[in-house]
Amino acid sequence: MIVFHGGLEEIVKIDLSKAIPHKDFGKGFYTTKIREQAEVWARRRGKRSGTQGFVSVFKFYEVAFEHPDYKTLRFPGYSKEWFDFVLSNRDKNTVLPVHDYDIVEGPVADDDVYRRIDHYLDGKISKETFFADLAQFPDSHQICFCTVKSLSMIERMDSRSTLYQIKNTGMTLVENLADDYKLAEPDSEDLYFTSDTYAKLADESTKLYEKPWEEIYEMLKKEKGL
Repeated sequence: MIVFHGGLEEIVKIDLSKAIPHKDFGKGFYTTKIREQAEVWARRRGKRSGTQGFVSVFKFYEVAFEHPDYKTLRFPGYSKEWFDFVLSNRDKNTVLPVHDYDIVEGPVADDDVYRRIDHYLDGKISKETFFADLAQFPDSHQICFCTVKSLSMIERMDSRSTLYQIKNTGMTLVENLADDYKLAEPDSEDLYFTSDTYAKLADESTKLYEKPWEEIYEMLKKEKGL
């Protein structure tokens, strides 16, 4: 899985000693599979420091979730379990560390979500209303690497590498298919990954990845009769 980290500057080496405690899943290195979300993170953090911010790209080896040497936790969506876990990590009165997981994956409690949490804790809305509201929020995603051991499952990708360019172009094509033709993400992915355009792009010898994504997008649309 390709994951992204939005921050003040490019991350060359992950240093957990610089991680901030009391975040959603505790102290750790946070990434997301949603590029736009990482870009928002980078802009927000950059704005506070008068910079543009930077999105660093990594390859995450998902085998970690099945590996017996790693203790992992995954929340497929907003739930009571996710809610309780986030609250325990966000509570600045708790003794750190709150948990002993190596890697935690799940949705994000951003500013809008946390406002709803405050409303629930203040008794302004019921638990049923709280979770009904969460269901209306846009999809979000984060993976937190909480221990030094977990960092062996994530590898930095050079934005100049061929693999990065191919993956990045592919994600751009999928996103534009979804937006332009009002497709669900799995459907736009299916269109892309079953195409000859994808096969040619993935074949480094064609050097198709060197062309502008707009040109490759037109090839894909023509192939699929769109």
